[in-house]
Amino acid sequence: MSGAKVVNGDALVDALHEHLIHERGDLFQAAQAHLKRIAPLLAPTDSQVVLSRTLATITGLGPLDELLADNEVREVMVNADCDVWVERCGELRKVTTLRQGEVKTIIERILMPLGRHIDRMSPIVDARLSDGSRVCAVISPIGVDGSYLSIRRFSVRHVAPEAFGPPSTVKVLSELVRQRCNTLVIGAASSGKTTLLNAMCSLIRATERIVTIEDVAELRLQAPHVVRLEARPAGSESLPAISMSDLLHTALRLRPDRLIVGEVRGAEAIDMLMAMNTGHHGSLASCHANNPVDALHRLEALVLQHHPHWPIETLRQHIHLAIDVIVHVQRRRDGSRFIRDITEVSEHPHGSPRSLLFSDHCELRRGRLE
Repeated sequence: MSGAKVVNGDALVDALHEHLIHERGDLFQAAQAHLKRIAPLLAPTDSQVVLSRTLATITGLGPLDELLADNEVREVMVNADCDVWVERCGELRKVTTLRQGEVKTIIERILMPLGRHIDRMSPIVDARLSDGSRVCAVISPIGVDGSYLSIRRFSVRHVAPEAFGPPSTVKVLSELVRQRCNTLVIGAASSGKTTLLNAMCSLIRATERIVTIEDVAELRLQAPHVVRLEARPAGSESLPAISMSDLLHTALRLRPDRLIVGEVRGAEAIDMLMAMNTGHHGSLASCHANNPVDALHRLEALVLQHHPHWPIETLRQHIHLAIDVIVHVQRRRDGSRFIRDITEVSEHPHGSPRSLLFSDHCELRRGRLE
């Protein structure tokens, strides 16, 4: 017997948990002593399973601890208070069920060290764990059927540009970085945008100063000179929010050679475009979009949402002058990522785009040669 297949495993965990509630000493030694008394005939391997599961309910994240220890698991999700799903090797699968009220305890344990809280007044929390994993929690009344939790694992393994395509693709990426092109990485959720940004930043010279700006810090650049900035929502201690726009203004005063914007999805779009159009060449950013044309329209919409007075033609000219290239990344069924296309953006809104990935050479019409 092993793992979740221990006979009466849940009953043993519950019983052992009750015995440990009032313990104040070494929990592991106390758990071993209590387990020997209540289940003396339990096999050693099964005892270890019950012990680890019980201690996880007291000091950890319960059944999620075991899942998060699996390096193949990329995301752990809890639906409607109880159903636990994981993404492993690009596939989603239901793996276990939490007990009543367990997910609320798990969410509280995740948020407490971060100084964050969740309640009916603030039923949505987006946060980052100490290992870089990203957490999103939603409770009722926003969560119609109960509480929802998603933990997206941070990969400590560096992914090289070669993982996204053949040598011809890597050559184009290298040229984009070398020629200091303002590049927008696009794709669907979990398509690999952040991973590709990390990979492209590995092509930047070690002597350059990089400033990263993110809503929730996920980038882990393999570079010696990096300044990392992370936005802050309004907190329970009445701390004021620090927006992505605030960070962009700050970043420009920190003498960046390269600006890296983790994800553009709000008012910071106009600040990013302004920076790209005023000398900060070689900047990289990402946003959700299905194709390059949709990406340009999304930038338009984000700017107009906060600056509705902008004339549309002027705005489009501004966007086309700011963005040099759009890199479209997708995910295969097996979970691997690949670059679908690399498109050069015309300087004129009505100009035709050109695919660099499938051209005979990667010389840009408006390359930013050093």
